Amino acid sequence: MSVTERYREAWESFWEDAPAEPGSVFWDAEPALTAGLHLALFEPELTAVGLPMVDLGCGNGSQTRFLADRYRKVIGADLSVAALDRARHADRAEQAEYRQLDATMADQVAALHAELGDVNVYMRGVLHQSEPADRQPLIDAVAALVGERGRAFVVELSERARPVLRGLADHPAGPPPKLAPVFAHGIAPGEVSDAAVPAYVVRAGLVVLDSGELPLLTTEFTPDGRRIELPSLWLVAGRVPGEVAGRVAGRPVRRGKMIG
Repeated sequence: MSVTERYREAWESFWEDAPAEPGSVFWDAEPALTAGLHLALFEPELTAVGLPMVDLGCGNGSQTRFLADRYRKVIGADLSVAALDRARHADRAEQAEYRQLDATMADQVAALHAELGDVNVYMRGVLHQSEPADRQPLIDAVAALVGERGRAFVVELSERARPVLRGLADHPAGPPPKLAPVFAHGIAPGEVSDAAVPAYVVRAGLVVLDSGELPLLTTEFTPDGRRIELPSLWLVAGRVPGEVAGRVAGRPVRRGKMIG
């Protein structure tokens, strides 16, 4: 199964039309305020030394380049050729590598894992921008990439983000300038329940090692100058020894304890 052609074309047209200036895309906040905060939560769970880092759904590569300042080998992977062209053009120092990847295609994911071995995966805000039928395959891809030794950091908008986005979309003056193109290209954020993401992770054969809440910062501001923040949930997942990874009533285990 692969992503729909409509969805692929929507992302290509979005990145072809998006302004090139830093911060011009709604979710493309400064890496120190996004990936930087996430790494403080992610790095304590990285137990294998020297694994490559894959930024899955890298877009124009802002966060990828930030990761490449900190890890020896970083690969930005995305469905969109136009996005990857942006990422390569902005990465003048060639800090990272960039690959086109349809992560719903198991053969493409398996080929990348065969090349790189186990990796750590950083995935920010991909599921809610994906078709519902693609969400489990995407997490299955994450599980395939991390293998036995890697870890994944997954962050998604929480249910509490819905009224915030709805208020922005329905504002009498129209949505904010940086959000309007998202709707115009047909890639408006979808709804992913708070319980769905850890459930996808467990079905993929991973264990939730840690989780929490953290605002996802945008590049847009309210008329009174406040940065728009979207409530989000994050988790770290991986494979661990069987005695730690036990399940109770199908619920994931964090460090040997039930979640939920």
